[in-house]
Amino acid sequence: MPYPEPLVAPMRAELSAVGVNELRTAEEVDQAFEATAGKTMLLVVNSVCGCAAGMARPAVRMSMQSSVLPDMFTTVFAGQDIEATARAREHMVGIPPSSPFMALIQDGEPVFVVERRHIEGRSASAIATDLVNAYNHFCGDDASNGASDAGEGGNQASETYRSIL
Repeated sequence: MPYPEPLVAPMRAELSAVGVNELRTAEEVDQAFEATAGKTMLLVVNSVCGCAAGMARPAVRMSMQSSVLPDMFTTVFAGQDIEATARAREHMVGIPPSSPFMALIQDGEPVFVVERRHIEGRSASAIATDLVNAYNHFCGDDASNGASDAGEGGNQASETYRSIL
């Protein structure tokens, strides 16, 4: 059973107010992934938890101040947009589900991920730095293709980043 909409509405608004596109159906998720051909997209799996409120959503907003950005910013809400969240996870085979969660998608494939365990216990600014480093590596005119020189697991992150391995 999904969370009541009045409960999550303010949490949705934190991202949608800054231009993050909400994907509320499985079809919208499929369309967004299809639209990444030759492009990049940050997908945020939003959540009602404290680490989403205190760290994940603020980190996304801070990262949007970067001069290099993904072509698209999207979000699904775990526990609310159940089918959309499940479909987003289907597009990221091999990555365990977690929320909150962020994935930088390039040409339909995740190239950088921030799982809940990379969020908990860290500051929003440290997480935002990790996102900006990923944007600089994978987005824009000077972006490298692929994750071969992005560090462990394809992630080029600050020293406060905990390995996904």
